Amino acid sequence: MERDEGGGMRHQSFLHGALVLMVSIVLVKILGALFKIPLAWILTTVGSSYFGFAYSIYAPLFSLATAGFPIAISRLVSENYVRGRFRDIRQIHRSSVRIFLVLGIASCSIMILAARPYVNYVESGNPQNFLPAIYALAPAAFFTSMMAIYRGYYEGLRNMYPTAISEVIEALCEVVFGLSAAYLIIQKGMNEYAASGTVFGARVASEQYAKLATLPYAAAGAVFSVTLAGFCAFLFLFLYHKRNGDGITARMLRYSPRPAPARVLTSRLIRTAIPIALGSLAVNLSTLVDSTFLKMRIADIMQTHPQVVLNMYRNDLTQEIIHLKLVPSFLFGCFTNANSLFMVVPAITQAFSTSALPSVTAAWTQGDPKKLRHSIESVLRVVALITIPCGLGLSVMAQPIAALIYPRNNPSIIGRILTVLGLASIFAATSTPINSMLQAVGRVDLPVKLMVVGLVVKVVLNYTLVGIPEINVLGAGTGTLVCYFIITVLALFYLCKITGTRPKFFPIFFKPALAAAVSVSAAWLIFRGSARILHGPAATLVAILAAVVLYTVCILWFRALNRHDVLMLPHGQKIVKILEKHHWIR
Repeated sequence: MERDEGGGMRHQSFLHGALVLMVSIVLVKILGALFKIPLAWILTTVGSSYFGFAYSIYAPLFSLATAGFPIAISRLVSENYVRGRFRDIRQIHRSSVRIFLVLGIASCSIMILAARPYVNYVESGNPQNFLPAIYALAPAAFFTSMMAIYRGYYEGLRNMYPTAISEVIEALCEVVFGLSAAYLIIQKGMNEYAASGTVFGARVASEQYAKLATLPYAAAGAVFSVTLAGFCAFLFLFLYHKRNGDGITARMLRYSPRPAPARVLTSRLIRTAIPIALGSLAVNLSTLVDSTFLKMRIADIMQTHPQVVLNMYRNDLTQEIIHLKLVPSFLFGCFTNANSLFMVVPAITQAFSTSALPSVTAAWTQGDPKKLRHSIESVLRVVALITIPCGLGLSVMAQPIAALIYPRNNPSIIGRILTVLGLASIFAATSTPINSMLQAVGRVDLPVKLMVVGLVVKVVLNYTLVGIPEINVLGAGTGTLVCYFIITVLALFYLCKITGTRPKFFPIFFKPALAAAVSVSAAWLIFRGSARILHGPAATLVAILAAVVLYTVCILWFRALNRHDVLMLPHGQKIVKILEKHHWIR
């Protein structure tokens, strides 16, 4: 970052910071695709269920340790920076180190100790197959907790570069270590079978059974890369802070008021963080709800109405999977792969929620209603421009996209699940920045309450729908869609009520929705037409590219871009001149 005239760091604007994070997220998602897609091919659908199940346990524990405090740190640092209380900022950093050290160790320990009882409760078939991946992932909770100290600190100072770079390092390590480990473990197991008829010392009946026997260990090897990646990213952040500091100069500290006592700041940090962490826990419990009820309810169906499920998926299930009672794991693996695509859209808008928090906090702290309304409208407008076309495209093009990404992993089942999850991704992605803005204006309790309401709805729908034999795994997507729709609508209502602002919803949401509907409809027609002369994946890529181009044209034609938003981008003045020349901006 550049320094201002006083020697401190120049703050990034909301969109500048969001753009930095978006670029990193694009790189992370590309690397993530290079990791998860080949990994799904290597592990197959059953192995993906072991991988996804470990994450479903890890996510809630991880969120308790890391989700609330980075946001709380970011909010308090931003607030104190606006007020010129630079000594308090340094004190917040020191307090956060002690808190995260305890939480990281606690999260790792809980995951290790609770793994076996939970797996025995959920999985009636082969519970021991799920344990290696869980144990391999547990240490990641410690390293990612330590990472969160620096990410929240720099985000509060509106310096998104450390977070962005560390995320790329993390993703790159996962690709290198994860794919190598999964492939080598399977090769070692299969070589042992060819030589002695055993897999890691256990005798198996055939080559197909041998491959299934290697999957729990291959999934553990792949998931251990997350632990190694967390360590590497934490090491980068630690060294970055040692070398570059935080941009707070000696002069700024000299004229800063005396800091509040450490116990006061620690207490405030904890009070701010706990509601946020509980809200994030509710979000991540959504994944745990899926893994718990999907497997349990499908296992119930296999006891009472097995033929319905076997007939429904007769072209996808093998005799080995049926014989080893792996049908619940198989279907959960399909849901895991569909959920990976669903999570792409919320991951993109995470950049806006992270960057929006200090921007909205500053406007709220300064008591500037006009600036606050502009900040809220900017977040909603940019989020709508991204989430609506992405989610609608995922839903309409679900089957072609599933066949493109998971050609060997039962794409027909994944596509049917993704049709509903694609629509759900619009609301899941929109709710995150809105909740972040609620936290920015001091209502850290509201996202928690709204998430609990949504989660209760999801539990009821999942339990009911997944338990219907003719619906089974397809019901989980409906629960997710209704859950996030309720959360988004209520969060937006309370944001407007609390801040006293009335954003212009019609231009914010209608223009992106219209442009998305036009471009996605065209994409589907182009896919149907080109599929007659092109190979399936090529036809899908042509359709997606056409949708992107057409959507861009429609957005410019409808003048959905706002001059104020574009000016906040790096080199925004030059971009505005180009857009104004063609009357593409308002």
